[in-house]
Amino acid sequence: MMNLVKRTCMMVMLGACLYLAPANLQAQSTVYEYQLVTTVESVVPGGLGRSRMISTDVNGQMEEVNLVNFFSLVGINFGNIRNNDKMITDKINAMSTAGYELHDITSGVYSTESSTGIFITRYFFRRPKK
Repeated sequence: MMNLVKRTCMMVMLGACLYLAPANLQAQSTVYEYQLVTTVESVVPGGLGRSRMISTDVNGQMEEVNLVNFFSLVGINFGNIRNNDKMITDKINAMSTAGYELHDITSGVYSTESSTGIFITRYFFRRPKK
């Protein structure tokens, strides 16, 4: 009886290994190409800063798109933020249409004591290499 239980456990474990092995092998063999899109949004009172979205394609060609600053002369400009959000979303959708998936996002802030700074975000895209 004990021998039958051991054999059954071994068969179940072997079956599980055989079932899971092809999925693990496939995931490890996928090679990706990556593309990075960086946004730098100025946090400068009066709208004096410069904001950009920068990307480089797989051929090394750089694209630089002007974004608008978070601030205008009267303070935070939510219309500018909405405009930047639309432009960034359009870029993400274009990358998705080109076969890329948004793999990771990293952001950071740099500021000074004079209430100026930048908000930088990096969008990492990947797709299976052809």
